[in-house]
Amino acid sequence: MSLLSTDGLVKDFGGLRAIDDLSMSVDAGEIVGVMGPNGAGKSTFFNCISGVITPDDGTVTFDGSDVTGEAPETLARRGLVRTFQHTRELETMTVRDNVRLAAPDQPGERTIPALVRGDAMRSHEADVRERAEELIELFELDHLADDYSGTLSGGQRKLLELARTLMLDPEMLLLDEPFAGVNPTLTREIADHIRDLNADGMTVVIIEHELETLTELVDRLVVLQQGSLLVEGDPETVLSDERVIEAYLGGEVE
Repeated sequence: MSLLSTDGLVKDFGGLRAIDDLSMSVDAGEIVGVMGPNGAGKSTFFNCISGVITPDDGTVTFDGSDVTGEAPETLARRGLVRTFQHTRELETMTVRDNVRLAAPDQPGERTIPALVRGDAMRSHEADVRERAEELIELFELDHLADDYSGTLSGGQRKLLELARTLMLDPEMLLLDEPFAGVNPTLTREIADHIRDLNADGMTVVIIEHELETLTELVDRLVVLQQGSLLVEGDPETVLSDERVIEAYLGGEVE
């Protein structure tokens, strides 16, 4: 059974059709790569299924429910979480505070619980602190926990963003270019973390232009061209497909 699917997805920007009758699905437990030449609609596709923008037509189904047009925070509570090509950490906060801040439904954010500070609130705060420390250690950021996130390298910021998303305990993770601007050592480290997350049961969909790492990582590749599905299948079959070779001739991936 598909965990995520789109049916006839359409998105226009003025006279430009960015997504054109796109239907595809992702099964639970898969790692799926999304690739395509410049202007293929990859980021728009992510934006539509993650609630950043609302499609003009078609439906998005997640875990058996129609979630078309639902807000990102609503989808996150359902278990569908995404990252962005450009990381969105708070640069003037520490790594530790950035990770803690991502925890959902914190009672201290509401006036009465914050004033009362009952046992339930203290217990929740303790759980958040413990989970944040676990993730900081998992992604080997513990030596940077008290540093401002604005001082991190590009690769370290990608690791921080992964830690932040995992505070939401997602069922499916959408990663937008997780290896962009990252040195080879950290690229391999991030890829290993993605494999581990998948081995623990998380479904992952990745947009990425670094094809060597992507094809080694994913179970299946989906290729978009001009907002439509061009071809999909296992990496070896897809990369040898003449339609894919032709689509990439004379251009680079986003």
